[in-house]
Amino acid sequence: MPDARPLALTTRDRGIYDQELRDWLPKRIFDAHVHVFPRDSFPGNHVFPPKNVYRRFGCQHTAEYCRAAAHLLLPDCDFGMLSFGSPDLVVDRARAAAYTGDISDNVRDFGMTLVAPEDSPEDLERRIRTHGLIGYKPYRNYVTGKPAEDVSIPDMLPAPQMELANDLGLAVMLHIPRSDRLADPENQREMVDICQRYPKVQIIFAHIGRAYYLQNVIGQLDGIREFPNAYVDVAMVNHEGVLEYTFRNYPRERILFGSDAPIAWMRGKSVEINNQYAYLMGEDYRIGTVIYDAESAVEFTFFYYEMLRGIRRAAERAGLTRAELEAFFYANAHSLLTSVAKGLA
Repeated sequence: MPDARPLALTTRDRGIYDQELRDWLPKRIFDAHVHVFPRDSFPGNHVFPPKNVYRRFGCQHTAEYCRAAAHLLLPDCDFGMLSFGSPDLVVDRARAAAYTGDISDNVRDFGMTLVAPEDSPEDLERRIRTHGLIGYKPYRNYVTGKPAEDVSIPDMLPAPQMELANDLGLAVMLHIPRSDRLADPENQREMVDICQRYPKVQIIFAHIGRAYYLQNVIGQLDGIREFPNAYVDVAMVNHEGVLEYTFRNYPRERILFGSDAPIAWMRGKSVEINNQYAYLMGEDYRIGTVIYDAESAVEFTFFYYEMLRGIRRAAERAGLTRAELEAFFYANAHSLLTSVAKGLA
């Protein structure tokens, strides 16, 4: 397996941080969407595809690597995170949960377990209590027996799992299914339903409901905004219009900063193209709909910096106060997860 290559800053990267981010960023950053996992959460004989993004990081993303990368990119900031493992189908979810618990203290860093529909409530509660975790994160690819685009939110999170989450007052990070994402009418109905049916579950809709282009978010946050247990994170969203719309149209105290590292450590930028989106990549790895700059025509910076740039422009246009900005980057998520952890103690 390849060794992890450390990140390195170019002159252009340093200029972005010094000129655009250093004086603007709050001094405390809590990243509410990070994949952290050891190599041994995968089977020993597992072969990663040649263009798999994890090869860039030695087929793992350890807490040590993550914290070193955060310190490199955010040298003036105190960094904490909410983490969970890799959602690959072959990952040992119990091993991933154990590692996440080992690196989480529920003070600075918090963790979730991955969850598949077949995981029993008893097994999930054991994982959560044994490893000091605060909730779980399902994925569409864990659902079997039906086409991927037919998978629903209840398929990903069966009622017994949601009932456990409600009984314990857990947090759930939800990467919603279906190709239309946030704009899908069935998703809209199901998102409202789980917020209403399970009021003690703190539900975080990842990537603003996967709304990476503007048409996908306009008018689509109205259904969940009335529920105090409905949050959104902005992981991998660098679209200024999407971010501005969210800041203007969703309760600001329920918008969380997140990155989706280690993907966010890659060099690239998400762009809107004709009511679609694609990742422009400066490194030859696959993370979805990718357009790779094979001719090195552009010098890219990190997705992480592009997200921060987009957030800054959107926050300034939407008129966020300094206190709101500081809460977005830290207290909104940290206070939420601290409350969940105390409820489990």
